[in-house]
Amino acid sequence: MKYRLFAMVAVAAMVLASTATTMANEFEPQIREAFKTQIQPWLGDAVLVDAIKAQNTKHASLTAADIDKLDKDWRAQAKGGGGALIDQLLGNALSKFLKGKKDASAGLFSEIFAMDNKGLNVGQSDVTSDYMQGDEGKWKKTYGAGPGAVFIDEVEFDDSSQTFQSQLSTTIVDGAGKAIGAITFGLNVENLP
Repeated sequence: MKYRLFAMVAVAAMVLASTATTMANEFEPQIREAFKTQIQPWLGDAVLVDAIKAQNTKHASLTAADIDKLDKDWRAQAKGGGGALIDQLLGNALSKFLKGKKDASAGLFSEIFAMDNKGLNVGQSDVTSDYMQGDEGKWKKTYGAGPGAVFIDEVEFDDSSQTFQSQLSTTIVDGAGKAIGAITFGLNVENLP
């Protein structure tokens, strides 16, 4: 009797756990459709791919200490309202390209930022709170997983954009299909088609 009760409780717990996992983001079908129709068609654009490749080359010899220093500098500048590192990144061609994609999205994208093979920002539509994303799922579950990886995070309230958003991240590849970086989109779930 005890065994049957234990087995029934265990099965019920597994069902609840699997349901919770699949219900983590109720907007996933719409997000995947937006990815397919509004994002994926331009992920191979030369502005994006070339900028990531160039930064990968430029940052090839960065050490962990160098990355920590860059991230600390970025965070201080972000907290202080700007600075040379932020200005340089926001002024580059990729950031302007991503800002244009965000502006043309009719409020669907609350933010867009691209990362290199170390998880460092390459371009962005808006200032992020940190410069190094390499320790987060958005980079680990995409660039770290290789070509074709897509990671859709849970819906959360984003203080910077004042929207409920889910982040969709995917691996960016070069012309040969090799993973070179990743990109993240904050999608305002209230504006999903």
